Amino acid sequence: MLAAARKEMLLERLHRDGRLVAKEVAAELGLSEDSIRRDLRELDAAGLAVRVYGGALPASPAVVDYGRRAAVSPASKERVARAAAALIEPGATVILDGGTTTLAVVAALPLDRSCTVITHSPTIAAALLDHAADVFLIGGQLFKHSAVACGAAAMEAAQRISADLFLLGVTGVHPTTGLTTGDPDEAAMKRALAARAAETFVLASEEKLGAASRFGVLTLDEVAGVVTDVPADDPTVRALAEAGVRIVAAD
Repeated sequence: MLAAARKEMLLERLHRDGRLVAKEVAAELGLSEDSIRRDLRELDAAGLAVRVYGGALPASPAVVDYGRRAAVSPASKERVARAAAALIEPGATVILDGGTTTLAVVAALPLDRSCTVITHSPTIAAALLDHAADVFLIGGQLFKHSAVACGAAAMEAAQRISADLFLLGVTGVHPTTGLTTGDPDEAAMKRALAARAAETFVLASEEKLGAASRFGVLTLDEVAGVVTDVPADDPTVRALAEAGVRIVAAD
């Protein structure tokens, strides 16, 4: 089998099964593990897969820059946003992560909802200008890829807040690797914010389910639930539920 055809087969297997084990694929094809690992390294370098110990996982399409992210699964994001906005009770203090799904949460939040919003995203803060919510903006170095503040100043500011709820955005939600994103500093900032909230719910539109990115954010047992519009009979959703993860269904 030519290398190009082999890579195409590996990608099809990744999307079908949600993961690849290099040893098993090598035995099936009668090839060396080194050949399969080389293929997986090249797929990883092309952004089509994420290499993990022993194999690979599907790469998340949500790692594109902020300007292009709005075009990825917009209808799914709107459904997830409506369900997530319903979690914000009157009088609550909520931390809103950055990202286009969270921006959709702001659009779904009633203008007269009295609450307090803390965010490290200037785009989220600006979107709340016409809302009744009090808004506190965490400053720091702007990570332009995701339009959020990260770095030492933002991390320090995060240690001084507390909230009832954190709506967390990630680029990958996988039953094996947990919650991931594409940048280490952004991942650290998300962990810092999650540590300041009583409950963390993950915003998981369809393109993020079953996918993975390079840097871990949290394990599944560190969050209160996953908000998704992916049907309950989807293999990834079933695996999450069987692992004890609360699934908040978005219609």
